[in-house]
Parts: sequence; structure tokens; C-alpha cells
Amino acid sequence: MELTSTAFKNDGLIPAGHSYHGGNISPPLTIARVPVGAASLALICDDPDAPAGTWVHWVVWNLDPKTHQIPQGALPAGAILGKNSWGKTEWGGPAPPSGTHHYVFKLYALKEPLLLKPGANASALTAAMKGKILAEARWVGLYSAAR
Repeated sequence: MELTSTAFKNDGLIPAGHSYHGGNISPPLTIARVPVGAASLALICDDPDAPAGTWVHWVVWNLDPKTHQIPQGALPAGAILGKNSWGKTEWGGPAPPSGTHHYVFKLYALKEPLLLKPGANASALTAAMKGKILAEARWVGLYSAAR
């Protein structure tokens, strides 16, 4: 399975328009080679470099496995949003307090749709996915506080 973005290269700089203070618009993502048998997709974007521990920026599940594009600033119909570390059910763009941070977009192909209530956090999503993951893909963007 593959996850890419037309907004930035893997390990490349995320444009300011996708940052928390620069527009806070989710980046476009492209999904390819979803495995046969996948019943749903889930997505978590987090920052493992955050000073207080991993900071979650986006939590999404029950994406249709036939999804090939997640448009900029939108989600496909049927996708369910969970809470990010700001406590909001939305994309929360990069906002590092200092230095350059890594933003890891993790896509999961799952054997079945998840029965989580909207607003569940990344920990609840991770627990619900246990034993149901068929494949995983990652795409990493960088963002610096020094912009």
C-alpha cells in the first residue's frame, strides 16, 4: 500500500498553508495499492518530536477502501473524525514550539470497519485496530517553527 501527497515530498517541507497558524488546511493525500480484502482505511497523523510526547494532529477512520484521493481541506463521504491533541475533531496543522518536527501520516488498511463513536482519540483508534491491520503506509512531512 502507498500513501503520498502532491503538497510535499516524503521527508520534505510541509507548506505553511497546511500549518496550524498558516491556514490549517489538511494536505491532499493519494492512496494506492490498497490490499484485496481491505474493508476500511484509517489514518493518523502525529508529531513524535513534540516536547510533551507524541502530539496527534489528525484521526480518521472508516474511509472507503476504494478511496484514492483525500482532497485538500476535505474528507471523503463516510469518513469519521476523531479528536486530535487539541481536543478537536478536525485537522490540526503543524505548530511546533521550536525546531523542526516530523509529521508522520500513517495509513492503515483494515479487515473490517470500526465501530468507534465519532470523536474517539488516537489511542482508542489504535486499540480498535489491533488484530485488524492488513497493511500500513507512511508519509512524513517536516515543519519548522523558524518559518
